[in-house]
Amino acid sequence: MNYTTDTITIRPIKEDDLHRLWELSFKDKDPEWKQWDAPYYPHEPMPYEKFLERKDKIVEQEDFWGIEAEGKLIGMVSYYWEHKPSLWLEIGVVIYESAYWSGGYGTKALTMWIEHLFTTMPLVRVGLTTWSGNERMVRVAEKLGMTMEARIRKVRYWNGVYYDSIRMGMLREEWEAHRSK
Repeated sequence: MNYTTDTITIRPIKEDDLHRLWELSFKDKDPEWKQWDAPYYPHEPMPYEKFLERKDKIVEQEDFWGIEAEGKLIGMVSYYWEHKPSLWLEIGVVIYESAYWSGGYGTKALTMWIEHLFTTMPLVRVGLTTWSGNERMVRVAEKLGMTMEARIRKVRYWNGVYYDSIRMGMLREEWEAHRSK
């Protein structure tokens, strides 16, 4: 299953994507994207062979899809269960290449991802957690109609500065009202 707009497609990762995904995510020690994606957590590069050991958790999975633009993989969308018995699901997005930042790619990808999740799962709510240093992610969530549900102050420490953890969310009925506008 794929979802496509005029500029991007989101789709499950294929085996053919693995080398490109590794180059984007684990080849380099200090990739530029990591400055925005939870930089307070350490990032360790890994050899391609080690990355391939994870392929069963990446290829054709429901919870981890690629974002493709101009015929190449540029990022990914994902979800994880905060608490599966109560259907508490959190989503994420990463656009690895800076050439695609601030161009609406993340917004389009998350729009399709949320639509897919609400269409294929009996979810009541979709959430997103970020940090106050990632202002672009907060703006994307707001554009999608998400509500700031929690701001946990000064719990993310990076480069000598404390940042807030930001939790945003959207109920199914809010999504349905937002997409019908």
